[in-house]
Amino acid sequence: MKEKRFLRREKALHPIDMTMQRCSRREALGLGWALACGLSEAKAKPGLRLPGMVWQPSAATLRPHGAWQRLGIRRLLVQWTAVDHLSLVPGTYLPAMSRNLPDWERIAAEPWAQELILGLAGMHDETRARASLADLAMQSYALKAAITALPLRVAGWYFPVEIDPTWAAPSQLTEVLNKLPRPLWISAYDNANMGPQALVDWIMRWIPEDVGVFFQDGVGVHARTPSVAREYLQMLTAHLGHARVRVIAEAFRPAPGGGFRSAMAEEFLPQLAAYQGWTVFAFDGPHYLNPPLVDALADALGSKPR
Repeated sequence: MKEKRFLRREKALHPIDMTMQRCSRREALGLGWALACGLSEAKAKPGLRLPGMVWQPSAATLRPHGAWQRLGIRRLLVQWTAVDHLSLVPGTYLPAMSRNLPDWERIAAEPWAQELILGLAGMHDETRARASLADLAMQSYALKAAITALPLRVAGWYFPVEIDPTWAAPSQLTEVLNKLPRPLWISAYDNANMGPQALVDWIMRWIPEDVGVFFQDGVGVHARTPSVAREYLQMLTAHLGHARVRVIAEAFRPAPGGGFRSAMAEEFLPQLAAYQGWTVFAFDGPHYLNPPLVDALADALGSKPR
């Protein structure tokens, strides 16, 4: 059965307390491949860095709070500012997602959000999103205009129609991407495991040369190991250049009985170690980088409480 993309998973897996489930240490160790490097080894590696995290706004996380700066996080990728025709910012023609929209001014002042990459318009359902490129682009224009009125330091934009090498993309994809604001990023995954070359070939065919790529590592859904994910990063970098490639490290794992839980520190640190040399964003802060995991990671990374 083909795995689902992790950036769409939150809608189907609520309530959020599912992410708080924990499996036993024995169960975690039984994953085998996930612990190729243990916590003690990751502790011994100096200078591990986690500069960014993703925030996928959902009904439960419209006003995120956390001490993610303890991990060195200063960059925030917001997956979308409108989803399923509902806006998270005021001043657009779209209806608001909630009476209490994100408190953008406070978020922009947080130490973990000093650099913002703002997602434009998206949909939870992948098939609908891919079939609605023109509509999502029109929504995105309205979002950009409304966002300029907010006190945000926007370092870039993200178009949340994710790509994978199995997608027979329509010819209008490149045209749509060319019309969106810059700097622009998209994300890519390969849960079908077609391989780094297939992913690179797809990107080189459809994605404009000035668009950056966030690679979703697939480790949290057991699509691959961190070392294999690194091979994808190496291939992407060789063809796109280092400045156009970033990596999203999945900070979750399958939970006993179904659904997903936050990763343990000893599960997540091998990902962080494998991706040093690239800019790493953890998916995602409000749902999976919860206080116990932040404490454990901060201890492993030698961070002081703040």
